[in-house]
Amino acid sequence: MAQESPKNSAAEISVTTNGQLEASHEHNFNRGLEQRGIGSGPLISAAQFTFQGGLNCTKDLKHSLPVGLGLSETKITSHSSDNTKEGVIEAGPFQGGRMQQKSGPVVLADEVKNPAMEKLELVRKWSLNTYKCTRQIISERLGRGSRTVDLELEAQIEILRDNKKKYENILKLAQTLSTQLYQMVHTQRQLGDAFADLSLKSLELHEEFGYNADTQKLLAKNGETLLGAINFFIASVNTLVNKTIEDTLLTVKQYESARIEYDAYRTDLEELNLGPRDANTLPKIEQSQQLFQMHKEKYDKMRNDVSIKLKFLEENKVKVLHNQLVLFHNAIAAYFAGNQKQLEQTLKQFHIKLKTPGVDAPSWLEEQ
Repeated sequence: MAQESPKNSAAEISVTTNGQLEASHEHNFNRGLEQRGIGSGPLISAAQFTFQGGLNCTKDLKHSLPVGLGLSETKITSHSSDNTKEGVIEAGPFQGGRMQQKSGPVVLADEVKNPAMEKLELVRKWSLNTYKCTRQIISERLGRGSRTVDLELEAQIEILRDNKKKYENILKLAQTLSTQLYQMVHTQRQLGDAFADLSLKSLELHEEFGYNADTQKLLAKNGETLLGAINFFIASVNTLVNKTIEDTLLTVKQYESARIEYDAYRTDLEELNLGPRDANTLPKIEQSQQLFQMHKEKYDKMRNDVSIKLKFLEENKVKVLHNQLVLFHNAIAAYFAGNQKQLEQTLKQFHIKLKTPGVDAPSWLEEQ
């Protein structure tokens, strides 16, 4: 008996003249695959199919390949043996991912982590954290949940908020006084000009109109000096209230948010510790312990930051308000006492420069 050709180990499929597979051969082909353990799943590690008569039937391979295996997952090579052209298709399991073209076989590489999945994970964590914090806030307001309280720090924060409201009221009143004083000074200046005009045109009342013109102009000048002192006071207090204190209160808000998160995860850990401890709950308890520790460190850091800022704010507030209150008092007292020299000396003491009426501000070239 003649020795079998090596290619008999592969299934032979006859092709009709129109390129369609014969039904009997297709049945034998599928049965052969099952016997070799190839057709047991949608993905196969390697399979070789031999076709006689050339590669002109490549388009019909999809009808004979197992389900789940596409031509995009195969490699087609050809070789000749005994003057018979054979087409060999090697197929391997599809691993997914981006294909990297190389000179050798097709290599499938794993995709990088999907950015959409990372965003989804961030949203999930944010939603969970928001839910826990909201539940903690509602529990506190209903009197059911416990909250961590630093009595000394809470008292300092409450005093700061109360003082801010009072400083804002002083600031509002000082701005009203500045507006009213400006209107009065403007009226005095106009009245002085009117007296001066009549002094020139009324010879019989020349001196009387002249005295009043000088008086109103002097009052207007002193009023402008006082206005400069009040506006300097307003600017300094405004900086203290709306920048320095507001910056500290922003840190306080961050501290309060950290406190709510800390209490929310503390409550979760306490509830888990009260429950059963088994193989299912122990990983949850461990994860909850890690989250609790992380938020505890954040809370401690924010509490320390608030304490430091409150300390520096108190020192800065005393220094600023001391200087501004002395300025305000001396300027008001000198103005209503008619002490022009003392009023001007007060402005020099605090390095306040007044804009000369009728003189335009220097151009940017002159300032350079």
